[in-house]
Amino acid sequence: MAYRASQELHDGNVVFVGIGLPNLACNLARATHAPGLFMIYESGAVGAIPERLPVSIGDPSLVTDSLAVVSQADIFQCLLQRGHIEVGFLGGAQVDKWGNINTTVIGDYANPKVRLPGSGGACEIAVHARRLLIIMRMSKRTFVERCDFVTSPGHRMNGKSRAELGMPGGGPTCLITDLGVMEFDATGEAVLTEVYPGVTPEAVQAACGWKLKVADTLKTASVPDDATLRLLRERLDPQRLYL
Repeated sequence: MAYRASQELHDGNVVFVGIGLPNLACNLARATHAPGLFMIYESGAVGAIPERLPVSIGDPSLVTDSLAVVSQADIFQCLLQRGHIEVGFLGGAQVDKWGNINTTVIGDYANPKVRLPGSGGACEIAVHARRLLIIMRMSKRTFVERCDFVTSPGHRMNGKSRAELGMPGGGPTCLITDLGVMEFDATGEAVLTEVYPGVTPEAVQAACGWKLKVADTLKTASVPDDATLRLLRERLDPQRLYL
């Protein structure tokens, strides 16, 4: 998943880095095919060049050699809301076929089964980033017909499109899972376009809570070579914080 996500990042992209696998994917891309990846962290690090994999958005390694360290207000108001963030990364507890994400509650909002961490900056990233990458493991509990709560909007919410709701960003473009990859069609619905070697469309459907669209031509996703695996496991994440 980290390797496949890294392939969505291009040299020179301005990316709002999330913690977890997105953090690993961004640092892998910078160490391989995108040395000019411009990384911004929610804590205020702009143009971060960490010598080691940061363990959180507050990791001191983000400060050393960064272009600037600014307030969160500057990150969100001057960069994100002005449209300067090309790529955003998100995950969550639930996602639906339109790319809506829930990180707030499971169950009824007033009397939830589980209360989750909430939005943080996720809603703003989903609204304003020009391109949004979602990275999540698949199960029927997480890939649901309808999110219990929409924390971060995708392409359609309550029957309305992003344009009708006045959202300036491009919305989700890619949903990267542990079974395959989905992209979003002209209507905004997720379509299975790639599977990993040995995975069938039926196996993906079995882990999905809605009737999944499958592309007419289904691709097999490329896999990391030995050198990339060593880079991931031995240099970037030797403590297996994310792997």
